[in-house]
Amino acid sequence: MKLTKLSLMATAAISVAAGGGDIAPLEPLVEASAAINPTTISGKFTGYYITDDSTDDLFGDHHQLALGATLDVSHKFTDWLSANFSAIGYLNTLNAETYGYFENDKKGAYFNIANLTASYDNTSLAAGRQLLGTPMLQGYDWLLAPGSFEAYTLTNSSIENLTLVGSYVTKHRANNSGEFGNDLDGDNYAFGAAYDNKTIIGSIWYYNIDAFGDYIVDETNGKYTQFYADLGYDFGAAKVEVQFANTDYDSAFAEDSNAFGAKISTSVSGVGLSAGYNHLTDNVTGYVGWNNLYTNSWNSSVADQWISGDIDAFKVAASKSFDALSTEVSYASYDNDRYEADVILGYEVSKSIDLGIVYSNTQSIATGDADVNQFELYANYKF
Repeated sequence: MKLTKLSLMATAAISVAAGGGDIAPLEPLVEASAAINPTTISGKFTGYYITDDSTDDLFGDHHQLALGATLDVSHKFTDWLSANFSAIGYLNTLNAETYGYFENDKKGAYFNIANLTASYDNTSLAAGRQLLGTPMLQGYDWLLAPGSFEAYTLTNSSIENLTLVGSYVTKHRANNSGEFGNDLDGDNYAFGAAYDNKTIIGSIWYYNIDAFGDYIVDETNGKYTQFYADLGYDFGAAKVEVQFANTDYDSAFAEDSNAFGAKISTSVSGVGLSAGYNHLTDNVTGYVGWNNLYTNSWNSSVADQWISGDIDAFKVAASKSFDALSTEVSYASYDNDRYEADVILGYEVSKSIDLGIVYSNTQSIATGDADVNQFELYANYKF
């Protein structure tokens, strides 16, 4: 069994939030000051343990412990041109017959990010391996490194509160898949506009995906175009958001799909509360890597849960911080007896060390008729 998940605690480190959907981060991983030091270096060491009871007891033999090291380097050639790199090295300490290998190999190393970023006035161009965070085409951060892309991404913010983005993607390194694969077939790109004045937040996006429809095996059926839009309003006491995605599959044998969503979030006595809803019709909702549908959970994307007919999905969540300890509990219902319950804890030991614990109970398309308990423990040392 392979479960996909979004590290909720790490999302902010991957992408720049704007307009209800995240947009591509074009800044270097570590900011450099050309006047003081044109080259900056940082990184982290990670230990990650995962176990579940899909084939054994929860703390039986179906588990894996991996160690990873990430080195981030940014060099600023001029005020307008920089080179950015993120190298990942890893070692799985248990054999492949347990949970399988993180990154699909016992040990290895690769460049997750390697790009040139040029900026002029309010316009930036990133060319090469990079992180993308658009609503329906994005990498996500889980285990040792976030999913990434080889792409050419142009961003402009000349108009106040408005960001325009265009990205042409040539390769996709899915999360936990190891090194980059071959070039993608066809044309794969995204165009979007995101508005955020702190009160009104909205975005619109257009996608053309030729090379991969993540959940349709047939190559022809996997090609699609997609329109996505979201809108949110912050009333102060509460925030209300809505979203819509239409996926137009090229094949005459594949029904086009629509996904609707609504979400409300507020805070009561320091406790963050949210409730989300998604309605999916006619077919799966296309996405690459991960997506921003409101009822996604740690192990489950709601887009994957569609089988036939329409489905209604609901999610409620509560979160609170106690000094260095952050907590979140959530429950999502995906219709047809599919669900997920999560407890997520994060503890900041110091500015350099943080710990995380995740417990989830999931029954979804990925787990079949069985409910699976999963436990994850990870630690990071940043330097």
